[in-house]
Amino acid sequence: MFTLYYAAHTCSLASHIALADAGADYELRRIAFATTQQQSVDYLAINPKARVPALVTPRGVLTETPAMLAFIAQSFPDAQLAPLDDPFAFAEVQAFNSYLCSTLHVAHAHRMRGHRWAYEESSFADMQRKVPESVGACYDLIENRMLKGPWVMGERYSIADPYLFTLAQWIEDDGVDPERIPGVIAHRSRMSERANVRTAIAAELAASG
Repeated sequence: MFTLYYAAHTCSLASHIALADAGADYELRRIAFATTQQQSVDYLAINPKARVPALVTPRGVLTETPAMLAFIAQSFPDAQLAPLDDPFAFAEVQAFNSYLCSTLHVAHAHRMRGHRWAYEESSFADMQRKVPESVGACYDLIENRMLKGPWVMGERYSIADPYLFTLAQWIEDDGVDPERIPGVIAHRSRMSERANVRTAIAAELAASG
């Protein structure tokens, strides 16, 4: 049994979808950002980073989405969520997910979490103005160089797909014109039709309602 600590409208959705895709036995625990529950003593004992997601496993707690996704794929090889039999192909999946984590998600976070990098309100505003450009550049690279189609890695669905889908939910709010990245938008639409995706989103929204 796994326990996924999550918050609605965050990157934890990627791990939620992957757990469902894997057929894992798991339960959900919602962390309410509105009441700063992520900074509570109880949650900091689980994840001292004060962020989501966190995945409690029989061997301990995992954080960071790329690590959690790789763990899920490796723990449930029959689900074929990653090319585990091909070290280079698996590294490509890891490279894609690492880019989403370290570059795209960070660029997106400048829209609402400027306090992580600066003190002055004027700095926050400047960061926000930059987001359409910086996030747009990330999606241009994904669209033109990284997204193989129909899935991220080509014909084979993988743990990269729920992660891209999750971040792609924020494209319009980040000020990026979806018409400039038709491949990413088509991927987002394709993912939204998957039963596990719909179920995961519905579960998170119901819990936060």
